[in-house]
Amino acid sequence: MFDKIYKLISNDIGIDLGTSNTLVYLKGHGIVINEPSVVAVNIKTNQILAVGAKAKEMLGRTPGHIKAVRPLVDGVISDFEVTEEMLSYLINKANKISKKLARPRVLVGVPTGTTNVETRAVYDAARSAGAREVFLVEEPMAAAIGIRLPIKDPVGSMIIDIGGGTTDIAVISLGGVVKSKNLKIAGDRLDNDIVTYMRDEFKILIGERTAETIKISIGSVLPGEYMETEVHGRDLLTGLPRAVMVTDSDVREAFSLSIKALVEGIKDMLETTPPEILSDIMHRGITLSGGGALIHGLDQLLQRVLKIPVYVAEDPLSAVARGTGVILDDIPFYKEVLIGNQDELPPR
Repeated sequence: MFDKIYKLISNDIGIDLGTSNTLVYLKGHGIVINEPSVVAVNIKTNQILAVGAKAKEMLGRTPGHIKAVRPLVDGVISDFEVTEEMLSYLINKANKISKKLARPRVLVGVPTGTTNVETRAVYDAARSAGAREVFLVEEPMAAAIGIRLPIKDPVGSMIIDIGGGTTDIAVISLGGVVKSKNLKIAGDRLDNDIVTYMRDEFKILIGERTAETIKISIGSVLPGEYMETEVHGRDLLTGLPRAVMVTDSDVREAFSLSIKALVEGIKDMLETTPPEILSDIMHRGITLSGGGALIHGLDQLLQRVLKIPVYVAEDPLSAVARGTGVILDDIPFYKEVLIGNQDELPPR
């Protein structure tokens, strides 16, 4: 009876809490927020100045007393108070779209293999940000549900969620994760590879935002159509501004070691997968989700190396957020895929 009343007077919100971007799903409205996971803080007053896109514009451009920070590093909360402020901002923004009386019920996606302490930190941050009830789900499981993989059936499915801070690899069957692996090789690592390559090869210093722009515009892991872009940075020899032309082959060379490590991590995962499930994966293929799935040629490279069909999910960036929406529609049905709520989480 209370549940029925709460459904009428409160919102259900799903949050894909990512290292690079955070997406918010509002039940009945779909994905309503897609903002960078960046917060601008005034160090003198500890005041939050901006969250999301406005804060990202400040990265690398702030005076001494203003700091633009990413509260999550490698999918883990590095600054609890700032994360709480960011979640509070996102929950309030979603609540303004659909005004309800009671505090919302919130479902948050977290990387696989998070420790009890890390899980508790996410839970506490969401509660402090104004959630009435908090549920947690592993991101690859949410992504699998979001792209409608048959997770409840007695067949094995493999999903690789390549985010900003981490790559989550999961083998799913009968509503549970059979095997999972968390790699610290993802979008941020590739951005750093580009920064390092530009410094070593071109003797030019660029920032993270410029590296991300290069990755998105001409990043690829297999030779294909020739692409180039003009990059502006600081010459390390003269200290003056300089522009250079960077090609897709330069970016491939910058990526090479990280992509090789990613492929090896996926191979290790397949080697330890039970044979019956492995035969299902060979038949059904591997699905890629997350922003990293959009890197040109990654699906073809994995298919060539692993000898297994590899597919990129439709709209891979929003797969986890869509999955949280599906779970929120029927929490009792998906209860077994959740990490837990306030009653089931380990004590502090």
